[in-house]
Amino acid sequence: MGFIGKAIHLSVDLVLVSTCLAGIKRNTGLTPKIERFENPTVREYMVKYLNFGESVYDYTVATCGSSSNFTRK
Repeated sequence: MGFIGKAIHLSVDLVLVSTCLAGIKRNTGLTPKIERFENPTVREYMVKYLNFGESVYDYTVATCGSSSNFTRK
């Protein structure tokens, strides 16, 4: 697998982890403690990363909610 393949694989993994963290936040209220990072730039990117996961989570829930293959209980 070349460099492009590895980069795509890593990107997809990062999106899945961020989306999983968004689901945990929505269902339990637990969030990662980003205050522990001393560097403000790292904190800023962590907030952006977690917000991106929430966007993907919202899009996925909306798509599944409008599909006939899923039902609400």
